[in-house]
Amino acid sequence: MYQTLRTLLSNARCWDTDSERSYQDLFEKLDTNKDGKVDVAELREGLKAMGIFRQGAAQKIVSSGDQNKDGCLDFNEFIKYLKEHEKKLWLTFKSLDKNDDGRIDSSEIQQSLAELGIDVSGEDALKILQSMDIDGTMMVDWNEWREHFLLCPAHNLEEIIRYWKHSSVLDIGDSLAIPDEFTEEEKSTGGWWKQLVAGAAAGAVSRTGTAPLDRVKVFMQVHSSKANRISLLGGFKQMIVEGGVTSLWRGNGINVLKIAPETAIKFMAYEQYKRLLSSEGAKIETHQRFLAGSLAGATAQTTIYPMEVLKTRLTLRKTGQYAGMFDCAKKILRKEGVKAFYKGYVPNSLGILPYAGIDLAVYETLKNTWLAHYATESANPGVLVLLGCGTISSTCGQLASYPLALVRTRMQAQASLEPSNQPSMSSLMKEIVAKDGVFGLYRGILPNFMKVIPAVSISYVVYEYMKSGLGISK
Repeated sequence: MYQTLRTLLSNARCWDTDSERSYQDLFEKLDTNKDGKVDVAELREGLKAMGIFRQGAAQKIVSSGDQNKDGCLDFNEFIKYLKEHEKKLWLTFKSLDKNDDGRIDSSEIQQSLAELGIDVSGEDALKILQSMDIDGTMMVDWNEWREHFLLCPAHNLEEIIRYWKHSSVLDIGDSLAIPDEFTEEEKSTGGWWKQLVAGAAAGAVSRTGTAPLDRVKVFMQVHSSKANRISLLGGFKQMIVEGGVTSLWRGNGINVLKIAPETAIKFMAYEQYKRLLSSEGAKIETHQRFLAGSLAGATAQTTIYPMEVLKTRLTLRKTGQYAGMFDCAKKILRKEGVKAFYKGYVPNSLGILPYAGIDLAVYETLKNTWLAHYATESANPGVLVLLGCGTISSTCGQLASYPLALVRTRMQAQASLEPSNQPSMSSLMKEIVAKDGVFGLYRGILPNFMKVIPAVSISYVVYEYMKSGLGISK
């Protein structure tokens, strides 16, 4: 089917009687149940057959062209959508064709990206070109451009760059910790807050689903030692005996509650930092975007950090120790003062750097290795490959930053001790190594690893369902 669809698109190069007949043939190929309409499922299958795996593309095309709001495209709606989309693609093609010779080369792609503040190497620009170059001339003419993007909902330069970015063709150096970029269209239509809501909901369900593993991890981090070895099953057993099965979810409430303020603060701070770091009217450059994202993450972490301390205390609490999160906060404030809410802040901040750096580096390396060896018909590795890359890179990041995370948790838990008995970050790390060896810094890492795959999978599934329910696609 793939070759048939490609042939039909190739034959339909201008809007005359013959091209309309070709689009009639294309429509009939997509209309697999022969009801005179193409719905999202049929279009999605057709796009997959053509090697277009962009998440949400089918839904966006149908939503854009569906005039009578019946959830499908009839032939007239299909033709009208393609005509309007082609006009937008032509304008974008002309803006990329700097020397006006009717063809785009890699240097023009590189120049256009540079004007938007995205610096890419000649090699990366060549990869982008090759993904569209059908005849092997190392040039992309209007027909090749049109064929490549006709059934892709991206049409203006900003959206096409987002498509290239998400298709993993190039590495623009963005940190995974940087908040999502939203187009002006998404900001003006309110699509940005729907994506934030979808992300927050995905995080809430994911954290709730893996909360028992998270609690046993914290339990092992704080209480396990050479003298008091706690296994994974032993930890679960102790918690269930002490507080019942529901005790496995202690601390999950505030863990979910802090998602919304952290996401909102990070997004708002990111927008403000971008304005401060870039000249008015100028495009923000990659290093400025990275710095803005880092500052936004630090701002969000600093603001919600007391909730992190509360989460640790509530996770470790015994039955009846606190009536709830407000009672816990009140008792900490009365007995230990405001400083207690920032215990472990230094190792927490230091741990972000190795985690984010290694996570990003491993993710991009794995993804680009897959593209170099296995990509044939599409520059998008697909969901399973990206989930695999994300799981492995996250695991590597955790290996590097876990000792700091353990020290942070110990400091948060020990904040209730007398001031003279509260060790600093370095002394606590030395104490752990002296008593339990280097492996003592990795207590609780097994449940931490065990929750990576389910957490990523649950988060992805819920995020996609939420986007569908809210009527958005990314």
